[in-house]
Amino acid sequence: YEQREDFAVVIQPFFRNTLVPLDSTGKPDMSFFAADCFHFSVRGYAEMAMALWNNMLEPVGEKQSYNNFTQDRSKLKCPNPEKPFFSTRKNSGFGNSDLILEKTESSVPYWAAIVTAVAGVLVGSL
Repeated sequence: YEQREDFAVVIQPFFRNTLVPLDSTGKPDMSFFAADCFHFSVRGYAEMAMALWNNMLEPVGEKQSYNNFTQDRSKLKCPNPEKPFFSTRKNSGFGNSDLILEKTESSVPYWAAIVTAVAGVLVGSL
């Protein structure tokens, strides 16, 4: 899609380095999760939506790769009058040049996702 003027695919890494939000006692804040303890609640989805929106406005190469779960609506970014559009490789200054994408090693092993999914199904069925 690099040659297209009307379409782009951009990785939005806002969830790459996100940690589970904690409450005042240091335990996971369950208000961000649904009753099955796996999916997000309305509060959790609101945080993810804000992080995704902010990522879409940030230039490629400068995107935030975490979410801090503050429920602070002032962290929601607005389009810049000089660049009132979503950021893509082309309009972030990379044009048709080859951007070397680093292959980052996941901080979570692949099997952890499987274990979490199975545990979520078991807890949800209980």
